[in-house]
Amino acid sequence: MAFQSSTNPAQLTRPGQSNSTGDARALYLKLFSGEMFKGFQHNAIARDLVMRRTLTNGKSLQFIYTGHTKAEFHTPGNSILGDTNNAPPVAEKTITVDDLLISSAFLYELDEVLSHYDMRSEISRKIGYALAQKYDRLIFRAITRGARKASPITKTNYVEPGGTQIRVGATANASDAYDAGKLVTAFYDAAAALDEKGVSQDGRVGVLNPRQYYALIQDIGSNGLVNRDVQGSALQGAEGIVEIAGIKIYKSMNIPFFSQYGTKYGTGSATNPGTTDPGNTGSFVSEAIEDAAADVTGIGSGNDYGEETEFANSCGLIFQREAAGCVEAIAPQVQVTSGDVSTIYQGDVILGRLAMGADYLNPAAAVELFAGTATKPAAF
Repeated sequence: MAFQSSTNPAQLTRPGQSNSTGDARALYLKLFSGEMFKGFQHNAIARDLVMRRTLTNGKSLQFIYTGHTKAEFHTPGNSILGDTNNAPPVAEKTITVDDLLISSAFLYELDEVLSHYDMRSEISRKIGYALAQKYDRLIFRAITRGARKASPITKTNYVEPGGTQIRVGATANASDAYDAGKLVTAFYDAAAALDEKGVSQDGRVGVLNPRQYYALIQDIGSNGLVNRDVQGSALQGAEGIVEIAGIKIYKSMNIPFFSQYGTKYGTGSATNPGTTDPGNTGSFVSEAIEDAAADVTGIGSGNDYGEETEFANSCGLIFQREAAGCVEAIAPQVQVTSGDVSTIYQGDVILGRLAMGADYLNPAAAVELFAGTATKPAAF
């Protein structure tokens, strides 16, 4: 058996090195990055359902609205010098990038050595989940705002369509939000409204909370929403609703739902659908919609995402991709300390970050569902 001398050390296999050279942790960091991105991409559904642009060298991005113009018969002998009403009218919408959004954790090196599982991979996924959750919540709040707004095109006789708000049911009970038949009716009303306002059918989606989604699944006998070819797996996996009136349906715990995110427990009322708390829900289920931090501290959102009370009767969204825009100055990315910092603290700070902002674009493409009141939620 051969022994290595001190002048000829053993040749170690370092699985963290790239091509057996350089930083011994290089590939570990790349693996961590991949896990963070995977966690983000698997949980952020709103990012690909709206207009998304990358912003460089600026704090905001301008979107242009162009209104309608009119067609008319030409009078022989008259010069054609453009529409006499200076149509089509044009307006703008500016979306500002919010402050840096971060999620971080400190990983003590000794804990990593003693752990029997891959701590970095697990932490990275949770960081990705946190960023994706915030990302979706801001976009869904922006769409809700747009559904309550008039068009930015306000020229006399050229006013463009604005947002739409549709009541689910006709009673003073928020529980109407869970009635499958009433939801289906609301979807058809929304589709008709979008058609009437000239909104493209391409990219129309609806987002409901999980209990609403499952209520529709259970009602397949009367509404035929589940494709018969996949009915068995659809019922088990809750992914079988193809569409209603050409609107593809998603479920999310991040939509505004009676002033909470995604669900609300408690006694039934005009602002509570009356769902029994299943117990042991922890700290992150049925979270209240937070007020905009920038309103108080100047740190946080650069766009108006509304306050908790402004979503008291909201219970779902239907929209087309032009309803909202999202600008990204820093796409989701990960940073990890190293070198002297890691030596001093004997561990690494793992940071996921992004810089984005969202706001409504075309109000006509946004529909808010509400229940429990005959009065449409007010604009904000």
